[in-house]
Amino acid sequence: MSELTVPAQAGAPAAESGLMVQAEQVHKSFGHLEVLKGIDLEVRSGEVCCLLGPSGSGKSTFLRCINHLEKINAGSIRVDGELIGYREHGGKLHELRQKEVAAQRRSIGMVFQRFNLFPHMTALENVIEAPVRVKREAKVAARERAESLLARVGLGDKMGNYPGQLSGGQQQRVAIARALAMQPKLMLFDEPTSALDPELVGEVLDVMKDLARDGMTMIVVTHEIGFAREVGDRLVFMDGGVVVEQGNPREVIANPVHDRTKAFLAKVL
Repeated sequence: MSELTVPAQAGAPAAESGLMVQAEQVHKSFGHLEVLKGIDLEVRSGEVCCLLGPSGSGKSTFLRCINHLEKINAGSIRVDGELIGYREHGGKLHELRQKEVAAQRRSIGMVFQRFNLFPHMTALENVIEAPVRVKREAKVAARERAESLLARVGLGDKMGNYPGQLSGGQQQRVAIARALAMQPKLMLFDEPTSALDPELVGEVLDVMKDLARDGMTMIVVTHEIGFAREVGDRLVFMDGGVVVEQGNPREVIANPVHDRTKAFLAKVL
């Protein structure tokens, strides 16, 4: 198993600090390409954090590191006070077994650009699958929650439809319901509207706004400036594998401080 050095200032448990996510000096390389160059980021419980930046800036890679879909090369990431992907021993971080990592992922929901639904299963079956298979929930209880979640995302009349019978926006809403079915403490969204036709974007963003109102902790990689401005508690602008600027979304969008942020926003606003 791989080892990492523990960062000098280890994070306090979330219960003490109010932090849901704490990333310290996170580095990630693919071969000789260094994608993340020492990311420090804290997200408080109940906060909506929007990651903004050009393609190749490291946003999606960082998101995937949070639930250990990508292994970091240095630094540490904690979710709700728990080290993700590693255990600490003797001043080193030792990588967890795959089964242990899978157990950690159960409390971290993730929604991808592509919906990744099982095409041979109905919307309802897609949402039920993980709680029954992974958490060994009773099928009756899992079905009740799935029906409630699909109704919540506006698909109460589409439960028996297969993905091929649904629009892109409807499929993405099923994907959100599927992630919520595991009752996560943290939701990660990797450009959830980028694969959608423009007229379908709003229906997915409306579901995400509803989650934010309910206090779900969310980290959202997005190019939807309006969503970041309206819903986000914090906007983090990344470029070249580093955090260039962060702050209140309304303030950063209206009055960016860094020249790189100004140049980017000038092109997308």
